[in-house]
Amino acid sequence: MKVTKIEIFDCELKRHEPTMKFNPVMVRLTTDEGITGLGEVGLAYGAGAKAGVGMLHDLAQYVIGKDPMNVEAIWETMYRRTYWGTGGGPVIYGGMSAYDIACWDIRGKVLKAPLYQLLGGKTNASLRTYASQIQFGWGEKLAMRTEAVQYGEAAKLAIAEGYDAIKVDPLQVRRDGTVNYRDGIDQHKFGILRHDEVQMGVDRIAAIREAVGPNVDIICEIHSLLGTNSAIQFAKAIEPYNIFYYEEPVNPMNIDNLVKVSQNTSIPIATGERSYTRWGYRELLEKQALAVVQPDLCLVGGITEGKKICDLANIYDATVQVHVCGGPVSTAASLHMEAVIPNFIIHEHHTYALKPCVKELCIHDYQPANGKFEIPELPGLGQELNDAVAMQYLVETIEA
Repeated sequence: MKVTKIEIFDCELKRHEPTMKFNPVMVRLTTDEGITGLGEVGLAYGAGAKAGVGMLHDLAQYVIGKDPMNVEAIWETMYRRTYWGTGGGPVIYGGMSAYDIACWDIRGKVLKAPLYQLLGGKTNASLRTYASQIQFGWGEKLAMRTEAVQYGEAAKLAIAEGYDAIKVDPLQVRRDGTVNYRDGIDQHKFGILRHDEVQMGVDRIAAIREAVGPNVDIICEIHSLLGTNSAIQFAKAIEPYNIFYYEEPVNPMNIDNLVKVSQNTSIPIATGERSYTRWGYRELLEKQALAVVQPDLCLVGGITEGKKICDLANIYDATVQVHVCGGPVSTAASLHMEAVIPNFIIHEHHTYALKPCVKELCIHDYQPANGKFEIPELPGLGQELNDAVAMQYLVETIEA
């Protein structure tokens, strides 16, 4: 068997939904036996989607004509022969991840087994999940939340659907509705937060806690907006609200700073969406900076590398919540991985995954029921492109 065709899809959603600054990039492989496999680049948000499209084009030479069953060999070829693969970064690893996931999808279809069976079988029959990023509201419409009471209301909407955990960044949306990392960041946040800023975040967390009661877990996300001192400052302020874990309080590139934060708060620390391959996680785990690792399978190196990172984390008593902020392929891949690993803690269900323009990209709409996901049982990923929609975004076809 060999890959004979590669299709690259640049799903710039704002072309059809102007409010969605979200750009999933997907790839579909077709073999000489007519079997297809889907993959996704994890650069749908922020800058980088178009670079992801280009990287899929550049990496195609290492995939076209190859046997997709040989995932380790293809991964190692992309890692070593590209030169830049051994240095890393989200663009090259995003492209590698997409091809790797697509190859695993084909493997599952050839063997007539869902992906989780190829990875070791179910350890977890269903997956507890949380409602992610409620500062943007919860539901089909995106809405910036500014008032503390709105945070409580958004949390209540999620809890009413059966979730018993939510995630929020209480500092990301300013009081005027602008977003820190989109519209520039106040430089002093890398030093010490003003009282008003601390109070804004605390009020939002407090409103959520009051709205959901004591038995719902609250995850506090920071998106690395803070420096070490301000991250510790804010952690101390929210400790009384029983925070489940504290995500990306500082830039993960400076691991010693992350260690310092973890040593100065009782809240468990999480990071991972901006760390790549087992090499990127090694020092984080060796220094025991993390309680929760969050590899994005569409950025970290795909299924092949993601499983190795999850197993490595287990050595250091770190739990795993796969990072999911992409299209339906990203969701399906994460469900299979989290079904298998014994150190799974919770699944991320992003508010973007509720949006119709995201869901319509693929045929199967995997959503949780009563706060839990079931595992896809179809062969491979259990996901297929909705050609009626996806072909509008096709940008390149490469054939052997």
